[in-house]
Amino acid sequence: MAEVVQAAMKPYGYDVQICYNCNAADSTRIVSEGRTPPPYRPDPAVPEILAPRNVPGLGPVDFGATAIQFLRQAYKGAGPYARDKPMTNLRLIANIQDPSYTLVAAKAETGITDLAQIKTKKWPVRILSAGIGGGAASILSYFGLTRQAIEEAGGRIGNSPEGAEKFDIAIGGGGPMTTAPEWRIWTQISQKFDLRFIELPDELLAKLAKDGEQERGIIPVGLYRGIERPIATVVRTARSFTGATTCRTISLTPSPRRWTNSRRSCNGITWRSRTTSTRCGTGTKFRCTPAPRAITKRKAM
Repeated sequence: MAEVVQAAMKPYGYDVQICYNCNAADSTRIVSEGRTPPPYRPDPAVPEILAPRNVPGLGPVDFGATAIQFLRQAYKGAGPYARDKPMTNLRLIANIQDPSYTLVAAKAETGITDLAQIKTKKWPVRILSAGIGGGAASILSYFGLTRQAIEEAGGRIGNSPEGAEKFDIAIGGGGPMTTAPEWRIWTQISQKFDLRFIELPDELLAKLAKDGEQERGIIPVGLYRGIERPIATVVRTARSFTGATTCRTISLTPSPRRWTNSRRSCNGITWRSRTTSTRCGTGTKFRCTPAPRAITKRKAM
């Protein structure tokens, strides 16, 4: 998404720079606090060609994209941001529909049709954390399973390249952008292995929707090989482009400026026009920006 924005802004004279590792739980913190990109660390789940090293000399992150539930949680100081102050300086610029479904699947050869079987039969299972999000810890906890208990029984939880080959159960988020680094694992394993997709109990889905700032939804038939019926789940409906209001701003001119953007985070765009309060997504009020008359920004360097 960052590369699309980079290409779209180039004809207008903007030199958008991309931070490829301003992601994970720190993404909204980087944005809200106006941090510079962190040192590069390889991600075992994503090859370097898809998440390359940042160019030297990037300034503070100015704006970007993040999953809508991360924005809601950061704005309210909830979920993974419960120990942070609410990041109420974030501003929503755009909300792009881009659904990500919570998926649970077992290799057909295991005979697993319900996660409750794992604890009842004390099976050693290898669990693959597939994709991004998905609430694996909450799902396992509902069935009385912890990482410690799984490892003590001879199993494991992880997302290593070896784990993508030798696993019994996969849990995580997946969606229609099948080549996206965080989702392509589902395309790969569903093509390579016969998977049985598992529907979670209604009580658990209600909890995941509430705790994860997500919505109830249906995994569509054919999303991946092996999904042959509609399956109830929870879904993250969109990605959001956001900015923060804490930045020193200057008026833009037609001459190129260097902007810093993060693939899954956001910061720093301020519109020089009236902002209004509206609901963007479910349950959370954000300060949203109307179409800009003039754009202001903080220098990235």
